[in-house]
Amino acid sequence: MSVIDGNSLEGVSTTTLWTLNNRGTEAKRSDGVIRDPWAVALLDAIDFDYAKFGGPNQSHALRAVAFDLETRDYLSTHPKAAVVALAEGLQTSFWRLESAGVADELTWYSVDLPPVVAIREKLLPADDRIVPLAQSALDRSWMDRVDARDGAFITAEGLLMYLDPEDVRSLIADCAARFPGARMMFDSIPPWVSRRTLKGWRLSDRYTAPPMPFAMTADDGLAMAGTGPGAIAGVRSARDVPMPPGRGLFKLAAQPWLDRIGALHRNRPSVTVLDF
Repeated sequence: MSVIDGNSLEGVSTTTLWTLNNRGTEAKRSDGVIRDPWAVALLDAIDFDYAKFGGPNQSHALRAVAFDLETRDYLSTHPKAAVVALAEGLQTSFWRLESAGVADELTWYSVDLPPVVAIREKLLPADDRIVPLAQSALDRSWMDRVDARDGAFITAEGLLMYLDPEDVRSLIADCAARFPGARMMFDSIPPWVSRRTLKGWRLSDRYTAPPMPFAMTADDGLAMAGTGPGAIAGVRSARDVPMPPGRGLFKLAAQPWLDRIGALHRNRPSVTVLDF
């Protein structure tokens, strides 16, 4: 695999190297929470000063595992479904799902900006099941390319927090209108993290995380279904997905009893699944 310069990515796109570093470093561990050979290969093939993101941790690997579990569950009943990975970045979910034996008949739509798609096409293997779409997730023309006759599972992993709240709600509403019967999964940060990024969240003395204007609690995600003030048209049901247990503090944080403490429940990151 050739080596490329990761500095070709700028702005929010640079954060895909942050998540790659966390996931790939975790996958290299003998006791890692994720097995991800392609993440390791990408990490070694992209020349970048990963230390500017601070020390690696389990968070993004555990998030990836949560997304894998939900995607596998959907594909178990919709094996020919369209999987739409919005702002996919350098995620390698497709190959993990292939190793799990659930990707034989699906069509995978990889949506991201042209510089990210260019890196993916250079460093990751081509596959007839993968349809690369070099565009913003907010450019709704990607919807015209998706064949959802056999179901659709839409993921927004590490995306929505970087969008304006109005754009988030309109994107979800448009997905619900365009793909009735589909499922959508996304992760969110709590409001206190958003406020921190808006003030300038320095991961190290050499890197400040981009602003993350969209935030919500787990309960806000549940409120997207129904008829209340937070409801979004076309969202039939919503559920909060617990984070898989990791090591040490990450194992403790995944304990159900801890989430029953109101202050912790309101201030933790969340993963939400919506059915349209």
